[in-house]
This record gives sequence, structure tokens and C-alpha cells, in this order.
Amino acid sequence: MRNGYTAAQIREAEAPFLERGVPLMIRAAQSLAEHVTSVLPEPGAARVVVLAGAGDNGGDAVYAASFLAAAGVRVQVVAVMGRLHGAAEAAAREAGVELLPDADAERIAELIPGAEVVVDGVLGIGAGGAAAGGSPALREPVRSLMAEVKRAVAAAPAPGPIVVAVDMPSGIDPDDGAVADPDSVLRAHLTITFIGIKAGLLLDPAASFAGKVWLEPLGASQALLHVRPAVSLP
Repeated sequence: MRNGYTAAQIREAEAPFLERGVPLMIRAAQSLAEHVTSVLPEPGAARVVVLAGAGDNGGDAVYAASFLAAAGVRVQVVAVMGRLHGAAEAAAREAGVELLPDADAERIAELIPGAEVVVDGVLGIGAGGAAAGGSPALREPVRSLMAEVKRAVAAAPAPGPIVVAVDMPSGIDPDDGAVADPDSVLRAHLTITFIGIKAGLLLDPAASFAGKVWLEPLGASQALLHVRPAVSLP
């Protein structure tokens, strides 16, 4: 049985751990970096492009970039919103990550060919699902930027980059699986989700954008043991 939870349920589950200072973001970033490394044929000769938002989802991705760089991977981080999670950015600078704070859509698209992995760390569950009053659809100028990246991924020479989504592909509804603007949602080969599977990842049409979904509990999933899932599938 695969159980899926709403964004609100996940936030409630993680809250006690965050209040106690449990480093969930670092745990998520370490897990993410391990998964990215596992798909690199030769990490020391690989290039990874990280598309990072300004919130916690972007923080996961940028911290992961620092771990990848420390392992010898060439990592380029694009601040798609013009700024990054502060502490994660500092760690990435110290690790030698290449930061691109002001790259436009065309410049970012030029990074895609030849990259082994593209990490989508733009949006997570922070906005919540539409039914709960959130707005998971991407807004301009990020919307156009991601649409351009999507075209570049599709046009890249075979086999093309592997797309890894952080927690969920940016632009899908975490609760009901709606995809308001599919042209701007980057289709993932692998989604690394944390604490609990988001309900939207199990529901169409979002499920078709998520690829293989891998759950990393981060030592916090026990908080969901007595929570009724929003979705349960065999």
C-alpha cells in the first residue's frame, strides 16, 4: 500500500522536529546528493545543474550542491528567483559551487546540453495545494524560465540529462495532483520526496511528471503513523 499525505499533514508532522532543532534540511540534502551521485557514471567528470528557488526546497537543493561539489562533482546552481536560501548559499560558496544569480532563461537553457543531471529544486510544499488556498503553479518570470529549461532538456542530445525533482516536480499540486500549466513543469525521471509521499505524486496527471518516486523518511516519518492518509493506493 502506498500512502500519500497532504502538504498540511507533512508540515504538521515535521513541525515538532524543527522546533527541537533536528536538521531535516541537511538530512534531506545529504539524501538528495547521494541519489544524484548514484546516477552519475563518473562523478569526478560530471556536471550537475541545480535550479533552486529561494525557500526551503531550494535550500535542500543548494545544500545538496555543496555536498556534490565536495565529492568532486562540478555543480552549477541557478537562483531562478534571484536569491537563494542564505545558509545553504554560504555552504555552497565554501564548497566551490558555481553560483549563477542573474542568469536569464536563454543562458540557463545553454547549461542543459552536456549536463548529466538537472535538479529541480524550485518549489516544494510551501504554498500548499489549491484546495487549501495555496497556489502551486509557477509565476513569471520563473514560469518562462522553467518552460525554456523544459524545451532544452527535450532538445538535448540523447540520452540527455536525468531530471531529479526535490520533494516533487515544481508546479504540481501536492494534494490533488493537478498540473495547472504542464508546459512549465519539468518532467522528472526521479523524485526524491521527504518524510511522507505527497498525495499529488500518486495522482494523475502529476504522477506522470514525477517519474520514479523514492521516499526518504529523514527520521521523521514516524510522526505520520497515526495520521490518516489523504490517498492510499495498492
